[in-house]
Amino acid sequence: MAAAELDPQLFLPDPEPREQKYTIISVDDHVVEPPHLFETYMPANMRDEGPKLIETPEGHQVWQFEGETFTQVGMNAVAGRRPETVELEPFRFEQMRPGCYDIDARLHDMDLAGIWAQMNFPSQITGFCGRIFANAKNKEVGRACVRAWNDWLYEEWYKPHPDRIIPCGITYLQDPEWAVEEIHRNAERGFVSVTFPERPHAVDMPNLWDRAHWDPIIQACADTETVISLHVGSSGMYPAPENSPMLQLGATMFGQLSLAACSEWLWSEYPLKHPNLKIAMSEGGIGWVAMLMDRLDNIIDRSGYGLGWADRPADVLKRNFWFCTLDDPGTINTRHRIGIENICYETDYPHGDGTWPDCQDLVADVWGHIPEDELRMMLCENAAKLYRHPLPEKVLPLRA
Repeated sequence: MAAAELDPQLFLPDPEPREQKYTIISVDDHVVEPPHLFETYMPANMRDEGPKLIETPEGHQVWQFEGETFTQVGMNAVAGRRPETVELEPFRFEQMRPGCYDIDARLHDMDLAGIWAQMNFPSQITGFCGRIFANAKNKEVGRACVRAWNDWLYEEWYKPHPDRIIPCGITYLQDPEWAVEEIHRNAERGFVSVTFPERPHAVDMPNLWDRAHWDPIIQACADTETVISLHVGSSGMYPAPENSPMLQLGATMFGQLSLAACSEWLWSEYPLKHPNLKIAMSEGGIGWVAMLMDRLDNIIDRSGYGLGWADRPADVLKRNFWFCTLDDPGTINTRHRIGIENICYETDYPHGDGTWPDCQDLVADVWGHIPEDELRMMLCENAAKLYRHPLPEKVLPLRA
């Protein structure tokens, strides 16, 4: 959709294409589920029970599913909006850039910002990770919603543009057999990642030490080389005290949420038992990672709290985990402790934290001191290797 079709009272003028200094693969962006998704991709006999987009008396467009309402929170679709017009109130679709939900418009926005490829997480109606469907009262309907979401992403986003879109799916996590089946179904058609709630027990799912539940699911990810991508907040935000500024505290504590989730996944021993298992921590930044490595070393070398692993926990962390950053100007210099090869880049389109359309200039301003070979790794090569995604013929900055 051209800029002329957007309300100039709400939207800034369409940006000029940015000078491309770097090849960028962003491993954390979002789609907003379009109105036709479930009507098109759910089985006909279940569509009446699936999510429905309705309009409230206030003029908001929201999803309804099993008697509950799920909003398109305004802060989740701010790309291109005039800052003074952004509120927490639910948006209508015409109040979002079409790139939020339409693949052709998304490619237009990616080209404007100089982004080679993106991996996208779901939005509100899924609970950002499929948990709404996994916890559905009607299990068959919940499973059908999961399959519909994956089929939509495959048919409309990935299949037409496999060089630009990295396919990350969801699965039905309350039933291990169904979860495994969907992971395999997606892997067979090119999906390279699946997203889970970062802390499953916090959203009414079995915890990671329920081996009967999680063993087959983790085995399926390892067998299919499906990366487990864990998005911060997918199992709830920071438990802010009553009367505190919840939005501000929640946004401030992203790193702490990722630290807790990463620690739980590490000590679940699944990374130890599956050396080829790959786990990516999304939108939590990297400022906490070096501290976690130091703490893990302290546990082994001083405290004696280890579990007797043959491998050092910090080494397992570096082998099995990847970490994602918008910029982290204050802690990017810890990158060698973390491992250059373990860091990926994200733009978080179209969220309020996002850097679109200025990610090229932001990298130059904040990371301009970093050697070019390290920049190529963090901005695109690590992600291409992790998610088995093609790079363009020329990777910028060009090698000398």
